[in-house]
Amino acid sequence: MSNYFNANGANRPAIVLAVLVSAAAALFIGLAYDSGTRSGYWIAGGLAILAFLIPQSLMVADQWERAVVLRLGKLTAIRGPGMFAIVPFIDNVASWLDQRIQTTEINAEKALSKDTVPVNIDAVVFWQIHDPERAALEITNYRQAITQVAQTSLREIVGSSLLSTLLSERKQGDQQLREDIGRKTAEWGVSVLSVEIRDIGVPPALQDAMSRQAQAEREKLARVLLGQAEQEIAQKFVEAADIYARSPAALQLRAMNIIYETTKERGATILIPTAMVDSMNPATAVGLVAAAGHAGNRA
Repeated sequence: MSNYFNANGANRPAIVLAVLVSAAAALFIGLAYDSGTRSGYWIAGGLAILAFLIPQSLMVADQWERAVVLRLGKLTAIRGPGMFAIVPFIDNVASWLDQRIQTTEINAEKALSKDTVPVNIDAVVFWQIHDPERAALEITNYRQAITQVAQTSLREIVGSSLLSTLLSERKQGDQQLREDIGRKTAEWGVSVLSVEIRDIGVPPALQDAMSRQAQAEREKLARVLLGQAEQEIAQKFVEAADIYARSPAALQLRAMNIIYETTKERGATILIPTAMVDSMNPATAVGLVAAAGHAGNRA
């Protein structure tokens, strides 16, 4: 059947033409029977033979298909897309090749990483036939070969990489897989467009250990950040103490501002010692500021 139909089983133009020729043959038989002439039978016989040969000689390849034509066992041409003709009983369409982008799913079950951790990795290979002649003649089953090569390359990547590297540098792993698989399949006329790792599965016990490790690292980072914040705050307090020591009026104004903000937000009643009230008297505060300025001019 591969001689008559393409990969989708579509050779409709040849079939329609064969039916029309068969109808013409039947018409000539009827005319020959009515007229009693033998020439009509000869024409009808020739048309019948032609109707039989048309489906075997006219082929149709879709836009994405290529037909590998052998003549007496030897490659004669790569046909398609569109309609083309072959010599019946001499030419043979050995295979129909699909040149669209295709996908192959691969899986590396319980492959050991470089640090001896069993992992399960799922990936997808996107590939395309760029040389139909080599894909048809150089290898028996290129689809099965692509699957085997991709799976072997995936296991090699897992065995030569640490688990942490596989998890953190997935894009780099995709690129390396694409290069490794593409280098092997190029000899068969197949180009590997991309490889995408979909999932990396690790044992549940290791997942728990990795979770605890990540939590410990985050707690460590939080404590370090808290210590740095405390150090910066202490440094700011030291600088503020130096400023208040050089300017007592600034300390008094700061105390007044704190009291004001406290009563404004909470509406509480605050008891202040008499000495503190006298020190916060505006006249006294202005006097302290003036005295501080006068002392500074003397200096």
